[in-house]
Amino acid sequence: MKSFIRVVLVYILTWEARLVLMRHKPRIIAITGSVGKTTTKDAVAAVLAPHLSIRSSQKSFNSDIGVPLAILGLENPWSNPVAWVRTFVRGFMQLFGEFPAWLVLEVGADRPGDIRRIAQWLKPELVVYTGVPKIPAHIEYFASATDVFREKRSLIEYLRPGGKVFVNADDARADELKNSFRASFVSYGFADDADIRASHEEIEFVERTPIGIRFRLEGNGSSVPVLIHGTLGHPRILAALAAFGIARELGIDAVSASSALAAWTPTPGRMRLIAGAGETTIIDDTYNSSPTAALAALDALGSIKNRGRKIALLGDMLELGRASTEAHRTVGERAAKIVSLLATCGFRARAIAESVLDNGLGEDKIRQYEQNEVARAAAEIKRELKKGDVILIKGSQGMRMEFAVKELMAHPEQAKELLVRQDEEWGRR
Repeated sequence: MKSFIRVVLVYILTWEARLVLMRHKPRIIAITGSVGKTTTKDAVAAVLAPHLSIRSSQKSFNSDIGVPLAILGLENPWSNPVAWVRTFVRGFMQLFGEFPAWLVLEVGADRPGDIRRIAQWLKPELVVYTGVPKIPAHIEYFASATDVFREKRSLIEYLRPGGKVFVNADDARADELKNSFRASFVSYGFADDADIRASHEEIEFVERTPIGIRFRLEGNGSSVPVLIHGTLGHPRILAALAAFGIARELGIDAVSASSALAAWTPTPGRMRLIAGAGETTIIDDTYNSSPTAALAALDALGSIKNRGRKIALLGDMLELGRASTEAHRTVGERAAKIVSLLATCGFRARAIAESVLDNGLGEDKIRQYEQNEVARAAAEIKRELKKGDVILIKGSQGMRMEFAVKELMAHPEQAKELLVRQDEEWGRR
């Protein structure tokens, strides 16, 4: 019954969204890939908003329900039937009155065919491909990473004539992607041959506390300094580079784009820097997790110098299928080189702890907890914190690792403002 109801909801939302697109004809920027979609979408929106009439989803609306809701500018009513009726009425009313000139959307896939079904009616003008790593998120329902890649690239098959694709030059399949289509491509990343490059990356500190990342944007004969507050890691820089590429395509200069990113508030749960209890620092990366994202988060933790201990609280990475054990052990190998204290939550994450132990971290520096013990793990770590410690907290969405952040943050009264999944629906789960 639930499956039938979902089909009906998707049908009505898609019908309304398609009518709205036909009526108003907005120009569409679509972002896909297995990593960094939401951060990239938010960075693009931050750069464009001061100059153009845009709409972008406020959350990770990238599914067959999420994309139409983002187009219509509506929230998800979840299981409230009355709210769904109101949503359908409000969606229909989008046919009338003013509508944004640009839509900035992300398009994801949990299963084969998800993106193609959306792409064939969405038909974007600009596409950003963020990449597909060796073991991507949501691979459980795909035969291989190659099948995930094929699903993601299907968005480009429906690119409007004269459209352009922005591709992560650091992705292993970037050249294959460019050779597969006749579309115009712009590459971005850390690679020397990227059209838009980042260089001179460093962490910005205030009184030995990390507050963000600084780098130089290189490309098109210019070099512009960029500072992004409140976050760390290469994925945030890659998102900024994609945003610069879109901005340049639409006639927005690099200095204006840099100013917009300096004022950008990082997305909750994605490498966000939060003040921790006892003058510590939390790296909140609790929105979701995948092997590539977890390794990038650990690298960011390791890049912080002249501070106290480096602590990681890591939860299960879900939906990895048969690649799960290998992926968790790989994360453990990296963690062993960086952390001085590790805690894991969930039975899959035990492979992280085992790998860390095998790679040299003492057993007395490793804690293991069950999936439902996230808050307990944080409370016990809290008792051991010392001034200057930096704590990385990361795990898949279903692990609800944001409970650990709330337990460890200096000002838990700010949880609704700073953390992911703080609405009432998530609170009941």
